Amino acid sequence: MISLSSQTRAILDGLLSQAIADGKVPGAVFAAASAHGELYSGAAGLKSFGDPAAGNLDENSVFWTCSMTKLVVTLALLQLIEKRILDDEAPVETIIPEVADPVIVDDILSDSSGYKPAKGKILIKHLLNHTSGLYLSKVGRATPDDLPPAYTAEPYKGNHTVAQFFELIRAGFPGVPLAFEPGTNWAYGYGYDIAAFVVERVTGKSIEEYCKELIFGPLDMDASFHLTASRRERLVKLTYRQKDGRLEKWADQLGVIEQDPEKLGVLLGGIGLYSTMKSYLSLLRHLLLVLDGQAINPILSRKTVANLFKPSLSPHMSKSVVEYTGWIDTQFGHALCIANSDWPRRRRKGSGFWFGWAGTYYFMDPTTGIAVVYGTQLMPGRDLEVERLWGQLEEALYSGLEA
Repeated sequence: MISLSSQTRAILDGLLSQAIADGKVPGAVFAAASAHGELYSGAAGLKSFGDPAAGNLDENSVFWTCSMTKLVVTLALLQLIEKRILDDEAPVETIIPEVADPVIVDDILSDSSGYKPAKGKILIKHLLNHTSGLYLSKVGRATPDDLPPAYTAEPYKGNHTVAQFFELIRAGFPGVPLAFEPGTNWAYGYGYDIAAFVVERVTGKSIEEYCKELIFGPLDMDASFHLTASRRERLVKLTYRQKDGRLEKWADQLGVIEQDPEKLGVLLGGIGLYSTMKSYLSLLRHLLLVLDGQAINPILSRKTVANLFKPSLSPHMSKSVVEYTGWIDTQFGHALCIANSDWPRRRRKGSGFWFGWAGTYYFMDPTTGIAVVYGTQLMPGRDLEVERLWGQLEEALYSGLEA
């Protein structure tokens, strides 16, 4: 059974504490587990930058997980496919007519691009691996660092509905805009938001209700699409890094999703989940147990979970993953980026992973038998210091693993 040396635990504690003391990141949580139990859990920093009264980060702190939401929605969709309620070869438009008659955009970077009708249809399976052609347009963002309009509250102007979501992603085109014919390439986009709508319309439940019943509840997860009062009290506040590298308190420098449960009319399957890192790690541990055939009351079959880690792209499509992420020699399965080779001193070949825009990261390494989560809340996304600390923590973890 895999374990972690006490010396390594101390090293991890030191890395977290030093990064906060040096002002590299405002605060961070790092935790690792095998399928059989916790290996490490550590936290450092304040829940609100520069505000000691807010209290310290701990395992019960709540994070806006952003794109880590996508894995949860994928699991929900796969449950319906397993039950044969959905067919992964079915056109999405039979359930979500708003995506019927999409158009292929000539230039996704232009605000006045030409377009042509798409020849193919978006299928359910395309929503699982970013091959639908849907993309996150850079046009219409308040600043280059901002999220696209459909992912921020202000453009809805109080009309926080699914209809307005589609109005925003159409952005003046006669149909939902696609970067390419469905199934012919890879682009990071709105597929998992559409997947959440599919779950809702097929089941007659909100994605929150569905996940609470069949994912969050069974796994005893402290996770929700609703930022309730109790979760808001434990929420880690965002921090902003200025261009000169200095950290400053959050003052709405960038737009974020609607966070008021009373105004929330669209539950975004691509970016809308709040969770503790501890709870998210419990989900990853469960998936490892399913892979090992040891899960009690598994939420999915072993075959379906194994397919999460199965490369699904042709070589030319996987190049688009590398171009978008900067991670060399990677592929994409269902919701997971896949390592085609070992990362030196880090995760092994076959690991599945992703991240959230506000500074949360995770991976599962089936070969080694561990899952890891890392949480900060720092804008703009893909912060260099956040990712540097992520790498340091991961290397230290692997150096201290003992069989």
